[in-house]
Parts: sequence; structure tokens; C-alpha cells
Amino acid sequence: MPLARSLSVTSLSGLEEWDEEFDREDAVLFEIAWEVANKVGGIYTVIQTKARLTCEEWGENYFLVGPYMESSVRTQVELIEPCNAALRRTIDKMNSSGCKVYFGRWLIEGSPYVILLDVGFTAWSLDRWKSELWENCSIGVPWFDREANDAILFGFLTAWLLGEYAAQCDEPPHIAAHFHEWLAGLGLVLCRQRQLPVATIFTTHATLLGRYLCAGNVDFYNNLAEFNVDKEAGDRQIYHRYCLERAAVRCAHVFTTVSQITAIEAEHLLKRKPDIVTPNGLNVKKFSAMHEFQNLHAQSKARIQEFVRGHFYGHLDFNLDKTVFLFIAGRYEFSNKGADIFLEALARLNYLLRVNHSDVTIIAFFIMPARTNNFNVETLKGQAVRKQLWDTAQTVKERFGKKLYESLLVGQLPDVSKMLDKEDFTMMKRAIFATQRQCLPPVCSHNMLEDSSDPILNCIRRIGLFNTAQDRVKVIFHPEFLSSTSPLLPMDYEEFVRGCHLGVFPSYYEPWGYTPAECTVMGIPSISTNLSGFGCFMEEHIADPSAYGIYILDRRYRGVDESCNQLTSFLFQFCQQSRRQRIIQRNRTERLSDLLDWRYLGRYYISARHMALAKAFPDTFIYEPQEPTSATGFRYPRPASVPPSPAHSLHSSPHHSEAEDEEEPYDEDLEAEKDRVNIRQPFNMPNRNKNQTVSLPEKN
Repeated sequence: MPLARSLSVTSLSGLEEWDEEFDREDAVLFEIAWEVANKVGGIYTVIQTKARLTCEEWGENYFLVGPYMESSVRTQVELIEPCNAALRRTIDKMNSSGCKVYFGRWLIEGSPYVILLDVGFTAWSLDRWKSELWENCSIGVPWFDREANDAILFGFLTAWLLGEYAAQCDEPPHIAAHFHEWLAGLGLVLCRQRQLPVATIFTTHATLLGRYLCAGNVDFYNNLAEFNVDKEAGDRQIYHRYCLERAAVRCAHVFTTVSQITAIEAEHLLKRKPDIVTPNGLNVKKFSAMHEFQNLHAQSKARIQEFVRGHFYGHLDFNLDKTVFLFIAGRYEFSNKGADIFLEALARLNYLLRVNHSDVTIIAFFIMPARTNNFNVETLKGQAVRKQLWDTAQTVKERFGKKLYESLLVGQLPDVSKMLDKEDFTMMKRAIFATQRQCLPPVCSHNMLEDSSDPILNCIRRIGLFNTAQDRVKVIFHPEFLSSTSPLLPMDYEEFVRGCHLGVFPSYYEPWGYTPAECTVMGIPSISTNLSGFGCFMEEHIADPSAYGIYILDRRYRGVDESCNQLTSFLFQFCQQSRRQRIIQRNRTERLSDLLDWRYLGRYYISARHMALAKAFPDTFIYEPQEPTSATGFRYPRPASVPPSPAHSLHSSPHHSEAEDEEEPYDEDLEAEKDRVNIRQPFNMPNRNKNQTVSLPEKN
């Protein structure tokens, strides 16, 4: 099935510039999601990073709506009284009617207002609301599905809030409500069923059925048109959830997804073609000088190297300066996230490096949280031994320095044979003996609760990557989120990513993919797939993605074995790059961060809200989208200077010298200037004019 350009807005240049100012004083935006001030997954990142731009657009008329989670509220939310009179009356009315509604500011960039609904406090209404849902929508929800029960409570409370707000306004309001994912979708359905004056938008970040089907090892994308969606949902006991999601999709004024690949999926599984694709962005912080992010990479890499020195003590028979750090991170979905194909590719890469007698060592990190009961004792011991060696070296250095100082002080050159005495040698010998190890460096840094059935560990046992001296590829499985307070690897995720050389994300099911996007923003090359939203987006906007450090793996039109060979080829080519080539490639990767800035991608959300307002209030708002032609859009060209990898190099061998590298033409400033021509300037929100009537600019 081809990836057809079928949506009204599919590329950045397909969106028109809004030069006219327009007033939103009479319009109010509510954005509803289960992950507002409640970190669960990727939607939290979407809402959190987009808040600043949306606040600039809507000002005091922007409200986020989410569930009240006390642990999160204590650290993330400042509770205050609402300034909006109608909203204050709404919250007071709901609180006096048996609800608990909280209002405050979310302490993130932009400091948006948040309305938090305590779903547990209104659990007494669950049976009554379930009956109403069945009578009005013919959707039944089993009692044992706690997540679906929360969705019902949250949905009814959201619809109550919006309906009460509309009733409390002195004049008929223009309300836009943006709902994210099926957990919030019931509120949208109830708004339409009760005919509230609300313009509704629904965004699916990943379809429920799609995630379940992909986890079942089916040929998902090549059989989208063949699935009996009702039967598949019923077989997996999620039919009631699927009905809630599909009802929200069908009822919304505007339906959006996060990528082209998810748009095709939604059209077949949810039976509606999305109106707009709304890619996910990030708040990009640009450095004043290019070398600054390179310095951060060097600093973070040094910290990872320190961890490696401890982890591989007694077997540190490889050169850390010729060691490449790879990583994969995300939810522990072994097949969906591509951990299976990554491990297989590592085994093949290990063979290639050994038969080619390469002096490059690969260390692959798997950062995927799983059930553990504690750190691995051998792993902790490694860090303790490393620290002890460091302390011993510092002690000997101080004693050596003191003797050297005293010798020079009396005007004599030191006698080297007397600089280290017997006690110094004894200390050093004891330190060396302490590094002796009877076992191999551990593959897993923690004690797994389900060691015998863990997919990653079982795959490692099958392919035989046990961190032996002969292996050129080493594996470290860290089944816990990274933290700067960890006694093992004291780094937060961002710092760790900056220190690695390549992120590997060969996902089979990835509606967007924040992990490769975060790599790009930090100037770290990454491997993605043409089944991920990020990979499709980059293929559309970059003429030669691999030249900019974005390697796109074909998992749509190739079998597993072919895809694995392609991934192995990408990894082998990357290993052959010289240090200078990696630096040049990181510079190019970092320049792509403009593509992922909310200042650009926020246009899609703006367009979706304008479209919804125009559909719900046609007398007040006008929206006339234009279909972009195939020639529109912008694409980064392939750089004309030094090649990004030896695969495209003029040299016949990857082992050419640094002197040869220096002769290759490369002008960073010239390349950067050419790239800037290929992307628009950031979109800045127009200032509101309070005396202007509410309208949307007509498009030419």
C-alpha cells in the first residue's frame, strides 16, 4: 500500500502564512489529556513542550485539563484561584455539586493554566454514568477494566466542565476543545451528544488496535485493509476501548494524527481519514556557537567512559578512544521498538568487525525499564573498584608530587628510582590485584525478576554476545530509566544521549518517535525506520537523510532478514567513520533541529484549531485550506562537501589517515548558510488587538 499524500496539510510549506492579526478574546481553548501534569508516556512530552507556543497564541484564554494526581501536583502545580470569572463560577458550581476541581499553573515553560479533575472523588457516579453511556451511545464497559473506568469518569467530568462553562458565560462563547487519545475522547463524544457550543478536535497519537496488532507479530502494514477490526478488537478484549476511540474520531469536527503512517493506519482501523497531520515538536534551544554542543558531547562521553571503565574492569582490553557508543531507549516493547532486529544486527556486526580485524569496539546500551529487584552486585562492585583505583592513583600522585617538589626546591634533579618507594609499589600492586576478575562483565546491570523469560536476555543468550574479549560488540542492558542520582550511571537521559555516538531505533510500530527527534535536536545521529512518523517526516523534508545523520531503515517493503542486513550495513559504515567525519556529521544533524521546533510544527495545531472553529461557528470563523502540490515544500539538499561516511568516500579503504581527512574540503559556515536558505524563519504569534473583531484571515 503506497504512502500517498492524501491530507489537506502535509508539509510545512503547505501552510499559508497568517500575516493579518486576529483577536481571540472571545474564543477559549481547552486542551484535554490524561497526561496533563501526569507523566505516563510521550503525550506528556507533547503537551509540556507545546505549552509555551500555545500560551503565546491564546494568552489567558488557554486552559489545560487533566486528572488530579496528588504526587504530581505537589511538585509540578501551583494551585491558585482562577482569574476568569465564568471559570471561577464553573468550578465553584461543580465543587458544590459533589466534585473536586482544582485550578492552578503548571510549572513548566509558558506556565499554562491547568484544571485538574479528581476522578477518584466522583467514583460514586461511575455506575450511573456507565448506564447513561450505554443508553445514549450503546457502549458497554466491563467493571474490571480500571483504565476504561477512569476514562468514563474523566470524560463525563470534562463534558460537565465544558457545559457548565458555556452556561456560566455572559455571552455565547466560542469554545475550542482539543482532546488527546482515547482516555480523553469520551468527553468529546458527550459534547457532541449534548450539542454543546464547542469546536472539537481529536488527536490520536497511536491507535489502540494498531498497538495491540503489532505486538502480536502480524504483518500489520501490508494487511491494513484486510483486518476485521471489530473481531480483532473483540479477540483482544479491548472492544469497549476501541468503541470509545472510534466514537471520538467519528464525532470530532477535526480529526488529526501525528504522522502520515498513522494517518493511513487510522483511515483503515478507525474508518476516518484525518483532516490534518500534526507532527510532534520540541522546544529547541540553539547554541550561540557551533562548538558548544560538541563540547557537551565530549563532556558527557567522558562520563560514559568512566562507567565503562568500571563495568569492564579486568577485561578492559580495548581502546576507549576507538569505542563507539550506541543506544536504544523507550518502552519495553521488544518487537514494536525494534530491540529484536537491533540485537540480531549487533551479532552480524560483531562478525564483520572480527573478520575485518577492526580495532573499533562497539558498546550498545539498552535503556528499557523492566521489573527488577536491585542493582547487580557485580556491576556495583565494578564502579567501586574503579573508584578505588582512582583514589590509589591520586594518593600515589600526591606523594610523587611532594617528593618532586622537595627535590626541585633544593636545586636538584630528582632521582627517578627514589621517587616511588616500596610502600607506593605495594599500594599499586594491591590495586592491580583488586582488578582481577573471574567472571565476564555482566550483560545486565540489574537483577531481573523474570530473568529466564526476559526477551532481551534470551536473545542475547541465543546470539552469544556475552562481552568476551573476542567480541568487538559489547552489550549493556540497563532496565531502568536513567537518573542523575543513580549510584551506577549517574546521568540524566539528556546528558547520556549527548555522550553517545548513535541512537538506534528500528521500530516496527512508532506513530511518531520522540527518541530520534531528541537525538537530532542534540546533534546525535540516529537510525529510524520508514514505519515511524519521524522517519517518514525526515524522508519528506531531506533530500539525502543519511548525509545529515538520519539513517532510514526500510521495514515496510523488506523482510526481516533484509532489514537486518540493511541495519548491519548502516552500523558497519558508521563504525568506519573517522573522528573528524563524525564531528562533521553531528554538525549537520544539529542543524536539522529547526525542522523539529514547535515554532514550525506548531502551525499544524494552529491550522487544526482554525478548521474546527470554522466548522463549529461558520458565521464567525473562516478557514479555507489549500491543497499543496507535489512541488511545494522544502528539502534540505545533499551536502556537497566532505562525505558523511566512508561508503561514499573517494578513498578505497576506511582506514585512511587523519592527514588525508584534513585535505578534504569542508566549510561549516558555508554549509550552514545554504541549509538556512532551505527553511523558513520561525513562526511568531501575532500580538492580539483587543479592539478587533474575532475572525480568521482568509487565504488567497
